[in-house]
Amino acid sequence: MRRYSQRQSLFTLSEINVTPLLDLAFVLLIIFMITTPLLESSMNLVIPSSSAKNPPINKSQVQTVSIDRAETIRFNNQVVDLGTLTVQLSELKQKNPDIAIVIRPDRELPVQKLIGLMDALQRAGITKLGIATRAEPK
Repeated sequence: MRRYSQRQSLFTLSEINVTPLLDLAFVLLIIFMITTPLLESSMNLVIPSSSAKNPPINKSQVQTVSIDRAETIRFNNQVVDLGTLTVQLSELKQKNPDIAIVIRPDRELPVQKLIGLMDALQRAGITKLGIATRAEPK
């Protein structure tokens, strides 16, 4: 009887099976197709910081301007229109150049109305401006 050794049964592969490589390539392609639109729509913001401290502001120099969702503007709890507000703030700016304004907008107020109010403050020459917010409960 003839014996065949295992050495004779070993042979080399002359072809590489590319099916698993194609599967991997297609999976990576799908992953990149899904994640690329998400990366393009995100914004990378670098928030500016400053080591300088803001000088303290006297409470007497702070005036409040409130605007509700019905677009009613109140300057120190008195109802005014946008033109009158600009005139009053210009007079206050001439009397006291260090005046500061705090805007108290309603949560449901459209952003464009808030921008219009801020434009009126800019026309009056007000440079110290803040927007009152409320901290979210944790």
